[in-house]
Amino acid sequence: MNVSTSLTPYSNPTSQSPPMILDTLPDPAIEGQGCPRRARVEIDLILLAIEALELGGSEAILAFAEELDLKGIIKDRVNLWRMRSSNPLRRAHIRRSLSIVEAKALVIIACYLARRLTAVIRQLLVIYQQLSEKQIPLEQNLRLSSYLERFRAHFKSRMNPRRSSVLALNSDEDLDRLAIELLAKLLFCTGTAGMQRLWISLFDGEVE
Repeated sequence: MNVSTSLTPYSNPTSQSPPMILDTLPDPAIEGQGCPRRARVEIDLILLAIEALELGGSEAILAFAEELDLKGIIKDRVNLWRMRSSNPLRRAHIRRSLSIVEAKALVIIACYLARRLTAVIRQLLVIYQQLSEKQIPLEQNLRLSSYLERFRAHFKSRMNPRRSSVLALNSDEDLDRLAIELLAKLLFCTGTAGMQRLWISLFDGEVE
C-alpha cells in the first residue's frame, strides 16, 4: 500500500498569516511601515494607565495576547518591553520603530482590558467629576487617589525627566490631569466602535 501521501508534512495555509483580529483595525495611510511618534507615546501611556488601574497589568497584557491569538506578535515580557520602549519619552527608549501590526496588537489588547475594567473606569470618572464640582481634594477618595498615586509613580519611574514633554508635566496636578484624560480615553474604547475610533485618532494629522 502506498502511504507516501500520509507522510507528507501537513502545512496549514493560515499558520503564517496574521491573526484575523488585526483586520478589525484599518491600515492607516501613512508613509513607511512604522508608527509616528505621537501614536507610540499615546499607546504606551494608555497601557500605563491600565497598569495603574490593575495590579499585574503587564501579566494581563500577556494573558490577553495569548487569548486573542496575538502571541506571535507579543511573544513575552521582554518583547512587550521593547515595543513600549519605542515611546521616545521613556528612560529606556530604544531606537526602534513600532510596526503597524505591533501597534494594532497593543491597541486591541488595551481595548479588551478597558472593557473588562469598564465599571471601575466609569466609577473613577464619576468620583472625579463629583469631587471637582464640590472642590474637594482628590485624595479624599481612597480609590481615586490610589489610582492617581500609582499612575504618578509609574510615570516618574519610567519616563525620562529630561524630555521636554515630560518636563511639562512637572507637578502632581499635571500628572493627575493626564491620568484622568487617559481614563476618559479608556472609557471611550469601551463604546460602540470605540476600538476603531481610538485607533484612527492615533493617526490624526499623520495620514496623507
